[in-house]
Amino acid sequence: MEFDVAIIGCGRVGLPLALAFADRGLRTIGIENDRERLEAVRAARMPFDEPGAPEVLRGVTDAGAIAWSEHVADAARAEHIVITLGTPSFSHIEIDMRDIRGALDDLLPLLRPGHSLTLRSTIAPGTTEFVAGYLHKHRGFDIGSEVFVAHAPERIAAGRFFAEIVSLPCIVGGVGSRSGEVVGGLFEVFGAPIVETTPIQAELAKIWTNILRYVEFALPNRLMMECEQYGANVFEVIDLINRDYPRGGMKLPGFTAGTCLRKDFTFSEERSPAPGMLLAVSRVHESVPLFVVEGLKRRLGSLSGRKVAVLGLAFKADTDDERDSLSHKLVRLLERELADVAVHDPHVQTPTASFEEAILDADAVVVATNHSEFRGRDVLRAIADSAHRDAVVADPWNAFGAAQVFGYASELQALVPR
Repeated sequence: MEFDVAIIGCGRVGLPLALAFADRGLRTIGIENDRERLEAVRAARMPFDEPGAPEVLRGVTDAGAIAWSEHVADAARAEHIVITLGTPSFSHIEIDMRDIRGALDDLLPLLRPGHSLTLRSTIAPGTTEFVAGYLHKHRGFDIGSEVFVAHAPERIAAGRFFAEIVSLPCIVGGVGSRSGEVVGGLFEVFGAPIVETTPIQAELAKIWTNILRYVEFALPNRLMMECEQYGANVFEVIDLINRDYPRGGMKLPGFTAGTCLRKDFTFSEERSPAPGMLLAVSRVHESVPLFVVEGLKRRLGSLSGRKVAVLGLAFKADTDDERDSLSHKLVRLLERELADVAVHDPHVQTPTASFEEAILDADAVVVATNHSEFRGRDVLRAIADSAHRDAVVADPWNAFGAAQVFGYASELQALVPR
């Protein structure tokens, strides 16, 4: 075989992984059908932000350690095949298998004994066994002795790939007698601990890693709404819950979204023995943009013709990733109120206004993403100087340190610790 490893899908999960394999001396081929992204990597340009990736991409390109293709079939030229395709869900709570199944159909006639196939994307329980059964049904392979199939879930945080690929334990759920050993051997190149388990337990561990965070963040968001209802301060209540209390641990509120957290709960909900609980968690998060809009209306009256500055489009601080960000929902809701919306984000690829343009003469300012550029007294002072004197500031992240979800720009500065 010409390559050691092939990565099918060179997005935010697959591309850093391909670079990391190539950087460790494995002959690597990346498969990507997005022409713009493919052109970028072939020119040694990163198509999105990932700290450390531009240097690695240039290094492996100069060394001739990585190749690129738009054809899934070319992945069969490698001994190990890793699938990192997107795994969406249908609107009626069902995993969308079309991309994975399409890749399998392209590979089926080309697979041969010795190949390993690893599912790296988040998948619904039972998907790894489905893939193994699909290969056995259509090609007759004995999975675990002839061809090796495993789930090795991606659990790395956005913007931390090169730090966490070498430190986080790598879970490997293999089908049959030797799949875990073979796929574990591939990922051992990064030096992180390998934890072998069953496919179903690997799938559940990944899904529930994200569900845990989704649920944890729903509680402070629900509390934030209740505090508004009763005229209480959510940040003070959370401090009372947590301060010097061994069973505290309440998180802080904010816009909780992103492509993983917003969809991965559906992979459990699809066949849940207790349906509805996780849907309720989702509804809490999905209600936060409307909560902010209604909070502005209570303080300003009608938003028609009012200028509202939205700071942040990315779903997470200091990244350029807008996928499934609730900021977009906030903008749409504001536009339905006939507000004049000005958006600023210093990280995303979507063109936005400058910070100065966005806040100038604003009637309201919403911190939708807690980028480091939006934190602290100086930013709040700039808003107070440029926005209308009675402008309302919505800061569910407490980015300014004033500990007020809603407040007037002219008054909040006095609440920020010096």
